[in-house]
Amino acid sequence: MTVNEMKELIEAIVTPLVDAPDKMVITELETDKQVTYRLSVDKCDIGKVIGKQGRIAKAIRTVVYAASSNSSKRVQLEIND
Repeated sequence: MTVNEMKELIEAIVTPLVDAPDKMVITELETDKQVTYRLSVDKCDIGKVIGKQGRIAKAIRTVVYAASSNSSKRVQLEIND
């Protein structure tokens, strides 16, 4: 998957979860071996994205990692509060 497609995937997963999708920002940092996506949402939506005991965040990361499995670079998703 390309960087743009990965951002669209993260958007498609997170947008229905939050009340303020217009305040959601996804940035990427790319190095030689890794691509890190940073997801920032409104403070009132952070609990909805993380979920109880981090279950929703873990599920989102699992989908992102599976989608990038054929990529040569390691993909990481950070959720900023």
